[in-house]
Amino acid sequence: MRRSIREVFRRDRVFDFMVQGSHPVIPGEIDISHGPILYLDSVTVSFDGFKALDDLSLTVDDGELRCIIGPNGAGKTTMMDVITGKTRPDTGQVYFGQTINLTRLDEPEIATMGIGRKFQKPSVFEAQTVWGNLYLALKADKSVWPTLFTRLTTEERECIDKVLETVSLQNLRNRNAGTLSHGQKQWLEIAMLLAQDPRLLLLDEPVAGMTQHEIEQTTELLNTLVGEHSVIVVEHDMEFVRSIARRVTVLHEGRVLAEGMMEKVQSDPRVIEVYLGE
Repeated sequence: MRRSIREVFRRDRVFDFMVQGSHPVIPGEIDISHGPILYLDSVTVSFDGFKALDDLSLTVDDGELRCIIGPNGAGKTTMMDVITGKTRPDTGQVYFGQTINLTRLDEPEIATMGIGRKFQKPSVFEAQTVWGNLYLALKADKSVWPTLFTRLTTEERECIDKVLETVSLQNLRNRNAGTLSHGQKQWLEIAMLLAQDPRLLLLDEPVAGMTQHEIEQTTELLNTLVGEHSVIVVEHDMEFVRSIARRVTVLHEGRVLAEGMMEKVQSDPRVIEVYLGE
């Protein structure tokens, strides 16, 4: 029998990965032995009395591509802010794997743990070449001058080549990033995240402002990442969501309104009423 979201996330439920001693782990490792790579439990965030997140609970499995949709003000951006350490929740738990409590870490520490975030507006070094952007992304010291005098290892060069091929920018490696199209800049920023080998990618409206051809290429790109990375995509373009969605979560007023396969979610009367329209 299929369980409701409320049953899955009831307060008295103890998840396997919350049981101490159930699996030996090394401190700081990302333990996904019980499936989920990301777990939010009863997360609440308030701003001046307004609940941006209201007892939000959800899990994302390792290697999964999850689409998050919902109307403006549903809590999508705040959810990503909480995951990446930009915003601290008032209450609730956020775990990366079984053992890493993200609420105890700051933004740089969370990024180092393997969570990468891409904002809606691409942020690249426009005066640098495409290759140079990935070179900077690879280095631990992100300040430009020390990085420019650091030689890449053979392994790092191979990593850059592989990532450029993944995002279809290998033929533009020597072009200045500022001359790229909007879509190409989006791919370059995704490439900069991939160069750091994240386990979890958070992508905020990755196809906003793209041409139809660029959207199709982005669809192919994200599909190649499934399995090797866990990917959360926040998006309003429903045609794009339908092309990539395995599992969809609908947020409304800071809570999960509906969750499941796209066909089920888009026919849910509640989702139609608050988001998709008649």
